[in-house]
Amino acid sequence: MTDAAPRHPPPQSEPRLSGDAAARREARRAVHKRLEARAEEQRRSFLRMVSHELRTPLNSILGFSELIGAEIYGPLGAPEYKEYAGLIRDSGQKLLALANQVLEIARLDSGTADLAARREPLDHVLDDVLDGLAEETRARRARVIVDDQGRLPDIIADPKGVRTALTALVSNALAYGPEEGLVTIVVETTAEGVALTLTDQGPGVAAQDIPRLLRPFEQGENALIRRGEGAGLGLPLAYMLCRGMGGGLALGPGPEGGLKVVVRLPAAQTLPDHGI
Repeated sequence: MTDAAPRHPPPQSEPRLSGDAAARREARRAVHKRLEARAEEQRRSFLRMVSHELRTPLNSILGFSELIGAEIYGPLGAPEYKEYAGLIRDSGQKLLALANQVLEIARLDSGTADLAARREPLDHVLDDVLDGLAEETRARRARVIVDDQGRLPDIIADPKGVRTALTALVSNALAYGPEEGLVTIVVETTAEGVALTLTDQGPGVAAQDIPRLLRPFEQGENALIRRGEGAGLGLPLAYMLCRGMGGGLALGPGPEGGLKVVVRLPAAQTLPDHGI
């Protein structure tokens, strides 16, 4: 005689709540959601306030350090003073850039950013971006190559927003790439619009780290051993700006290592020239 198969008790269904208990539970959930929304709005307001208040004193620091460094009112004496004025200016510029990034992210996150799309020649956009990063590129002894430069298509984008996004992406590639490294930019027109692919020769990033790279204040490397400076705002800012301009941004491994960033923006043919 064989043993009988063990009997399992039937699954227990979740006990039904009475009408009053269910109403109380829904009320608690509603209160919790309101508190979360209020905390989120307070966070955004705090970021906007701090960023705005930082910019006024930083502008003064930058202005006076430039006057001192140029010795407008006479020689400083010891040459070290001129060097120190330059260091003050450089540090102030980094802080001002950080404050501007935080303010822009807070605006984009709250939906109050003013993005006005219009026709923009991508050649001109990339010229402005690379000119603005010329000093950083020289310091890294790096090269930035734009494939088919001079014959790139026009896009529909916010003029400041697209330059800010691409500056953040190229700067990130320079910062995490090696000395004397190469950054390549390839542009193609697709059925969905214009795709700009940027690849670097950096250490790359694990697939599981990609989602958090698009969240503010996070970086791909461990905070204790990372080589790049900054608060980890470049990639999230570029991602939010691209989405705000009707496009998108995706990250992935490069064909020969490093990081590949694909930016998608509307082509000029998809929207009227007078903007939206």
